[in-house]
Amino acid sequence: MISRSRSWSIVVLTFILVIAAALIAIGLGSVSISIPDILKTIFGSPSKAVHDTIIWDIRLPRVLLAMIIGANIAISGALLQAVMGNPLADPGLTGVTSGAAACVLVIMLAVPEYTQLIPIAAFIGGVIAASIVYALAWRRNGITPITIILSGVAVNALCGGIIGYLTIMYSDRLPAAVQWLNGSLAAKGNSALFMIFPYAIVGWILSFFAIRKANIIRLGDQVASNLGENTNRIRILLSLLAVFLSAVSVAAIGMIGFVGLVVPHMARLLVGSDYKYLLPMSMVLGALVLLIADTGGRTLFAPLDIPAGILMAVVGAPYFLYLMRRSN
Repeated sequence: MISRSRSWSIVVLTFILVIAAALIAIGLGSVSISIPDILKTIFGSPSKAVHDTIIWDIRLPRVLLAMIIGANIAISGALLQAVMGNPLADPGLTGVTSGAAACVLVIMLAVPEYTQLIPIAAFIGGVIAASIVYALAWRRNGITPITIILSGVAVNALCGGIIGYLTIMYSDRLPAAVQWLNGSLAAKGNSALFMIFPYAIVGWILSFFAIRKANIIRLGDQVASNLGENTNRIRILLSLLAVFLSAVSVAAIGMIGFVGLVVPHMARLLVGSDYKYLLPMSMVLGALVLLIADTGGRTLFAPLDIPAGILMAVVGAPYFLYLMRRSN
């Protein structure tokens, strides 16, 4: 049993690591900027004009976007794992990500004049995909990891077919969507940051209000019913919240896999299963993981900018296989 003070200490320490990683990420690139110069620029002290442009217009928005989206997807994964009662649920494996992506691509490629509807389309696509997976995976004895995986495979295949069809039909417009399909933060500036920030704030506030419900549902249906809770209503509300956080992230930068699977497991090992600590830990750890992935993608392979979604797939797939083997 992990003590409360130790859990909060780990959360605070991880948050400090996120701030340190953000400063390092802002400084790295084709033009190196020292941390003192970064702090001078951010807090309004006189600095080089080129540093102002690089930090405020390019690197800081990208760093903040990576942190926000990492936090969103990690919280989404943690909530889905509570809802479905198994450790293998995440927005990617349960079809939420691909469902949202398919609907977003319909707008990006078929009707680009309606790009303002992308967040709504992503949410609708995620809800439809999650509903299909949940319906297919449900059995009389509940939901098991294998039924989640099989249902997710089916829905991901269906959405992958839709995405493939769209890329063939609108191949002349595809270059604009290639980076988005791979979950890239390249060339994402203040417009993307301002688009997702209000949605993220709303999602985070609702998530913290949902901590008690998540703790109740993870104890099992029988215990929840004995406490007078409507388990089906809790599952629906938590699922909608998880889909919302994942969908707005997909709308902003595209498909990012395995963050929602890997991060909650890492958080659980550090602070335990109580969502009072697990949710904030997942939030800050998700921000750290995606920030490291994006920074590594744009610096380790320079001048190439490898999308964060690709790096997360390379790291997350082996971890998923490890979890599968351990659960058997």
